[in-house]
Amino acid sequence: MKWLIFGAYGYSGALIAREAKARGLTPVLAGRNPDRLRPLADELGLDWRAFALDRPDDLDGGLEGIGLVLHCAGPFSRTSAPMIEACLRNGAHYLDITGEIDVFEHAHAQANRARLADVVLCPGVGFDVIPTDCVARVLADELPDATHLLLGFDAASGLSPGTAKTAAESAGYGGRIRRDGRLVAVPLGHAPRRIDFGRGATTAMTIPWGDVATAYYSTGIPNIAVYVPASRRAIAAAKIADYLRPLLRTGAVRAMLTGLAERYVTGPDLAARERGSTYVWGEARNSLGEVRTARVKTASGYAVTVTGSLAVVQHLLETSVAGGSYTPSLLLGPRFLETLPGTDGPIVVSDQSI
Repeated sequence: MKWLIFGAYGYSGALIAREAKARGLTPVLAGRNPDRLRPLADELGLDWRAFALDRPDDLDGGLEGIGLVLHCAGPFSRTSAPMIEACLRNGAHYLDITGEIDVFEHAHAQANRARLADVVLCPGVGFDVIPTDCVARVLADELPDATHLLLGFDAASGLSPGTAKTAAESAGYGGRIRRDGRLVAVPLGHAPRRIDFGRGATTAMTIPWGDVATAYYSTGIPNIAVYVPASRRAIAAAKIADYLRPLLRTGAVRAMLTGLAERYVTGPDLAARERGSTYVWGEARNSLGEVRTARVKTASGYAVTVTGSLAVVQHLLETSVAGGSYTPSLLLGPRFLETLPGTDGPIVVSDQSI
């Protein structure tokens, strides 16, 4: 099966392309800018195709003969829908490395179309959301009648330009959680609490992470929130910023913030990626007060994105999978994270029932 990386010259796309070549894989490199594609393709000795996303005919031509797309061009809120449509039209599996809630929701809404087209749709095959999605599934297996699920991670790997632009784009829209099966908007800095992610208790706050979409489809648990460490000062700043959300949503401010991200954010270097690690945590609770807590330490976020996305690619290249909408843990199982380099042992679950 011939496969393609779209956004191959971006920070994450280039990391994935180089690792794919090192593994003996031969993706077609693709993106909108031929002047940025050609040098990378020449360096790696790979074929390349330049095409944009705003013309269906161009997309269809770009996907001619392609059986799988790994989409790495963000912000995915702008780019994923046309690529998903093209994959459904052309019978190509669709993967991406997003963490954006609305992208997951859109992909899930195409589940019936994907089944009819025999196309796999599986967004979020990077750090967003492989580690937390696997922790969610493990906890759901341990406590099948769970009604509430909290997830979180403690990472310090830095931001890529694409991630920074996505954060700038979404800054004005506040937080989100899942409550009684529905996505609910909440203020920035919502519901702070103390959490031990794996290296001691710290204050934390909720963020609008992709698991409030994906973990619901992976587990069926109706109440979900995602946490990251945040100092009391950071939580206070988030609550102040919540009042500025109308301003942050304006086109001029969003353009300024994304421009600053493009200009000044370069992404972590190799040393930072290799020495970085991530502590992932989850807590499930049922109506009887029974609680299960899970923890695991894994590699840095960008390392997980590279190895995780390529593991999913290789699985689909080697395995026949029925079309439909998937999360990473539904596609490769709840212990998938444990197979990735840098994961330090199994996901450990403890009973902390009241």
